[in-house]
Amino acid sequence: MSNTNNRTLTLKRTFNAPIQLVWEAWSQPEHIVEWWGPKGMETKIVTHDFSIGGSWKYVMLMPDGKEFIADGIYSEIVELKKIISSANFKPMTEGVEIQALFEENGNQTNFTFNVVHPTEAYCKQQEKMGFMNGWGSVFDRLSDFVSKQ
Repeated sequence: MSNTNNRTLTLKRTFNAPIQLVWEAWSQPEHIVEWWGPKGMETKIVTHDFSIGGSWKYVMLMPDGKEFIADGIYSEIVELKKIISSANFKPMTEGVEIQALFEENGNQTNFTFNVVHPTEAYCKQQEKMGFMNGWGSVFDRLSDFVSKQ
């Protein structure tokens, strides 16, 4: 496997919630709809087979009525540790791998989110398109959601 550092974008957060709660927010559809997608978007779950080889597909409705489709296939799931999946976020991003990594920190959860791109150039392009702000907004919603549970 080649070194992926030059084609990976990473966001780290510490959520003020126990690891079990943050894990459930990522793995249970009734929780995913509460935070997945940037602020102002509503998310509908089309498919959610939370198992290795299982697929997921979410449709986010933009304020202008357009649909933004996210889908992928889970390749690795280690309970309370990591979720790895292929991912497409159409029409903006396709053919990436997402890695959600969880680490217990007392009553808080240290969270690392990696997006591995097929090439370094594509990675840089995605970063310029607003990766940090976009996913930052999503994880702000996740933080709000888990802190209220």
